[in-house]
Amino acid sequence: MSAGGSFGGNRGLRPVPPEKGVFPLDHMHLCDQEKKEYLNCLKTSGHQSEKCRHLSKKYLECRMEKNLMAKQDMTELGFGTSSQASLSGDKLE
Repeated sequence: MSAGGSFGGNRGLRPVPPEKGVFPLDHMHLCDQEKKEYLNCLKTSGHQSEKCRHLSKKYLECRMEKNLMAKQDMTELGFGTSSQASLSGDKLE
C-alpha cells in the first residue's frame, strides 16, 4: 500500500477551493435546526419539496450567513420574489 493510503491520495498536494455547488459540511452544526425543520417538512409532506421551499430557503440563507457556502442572490438559486413564489404555489395546489 502506498504512503497516501488507498483512499487518501497524494497528501503532498494543496487542497483546492470547492467548485460552485459544492460546499463544506456543517461539522459545527451551525444550521442543524434549519436542516431538521426542512427534513421534517419533507417527511410530513410526502417528500413534496415545493411545500417546503420556504424552509429550504431558510437553510440556504443560514449556510450563507455562517460562511458554509458562497453568498448568492436567492434568485440565482431558484427562489424568485415572494409574489412569484405565491403564484407558483397556487398552481401546484
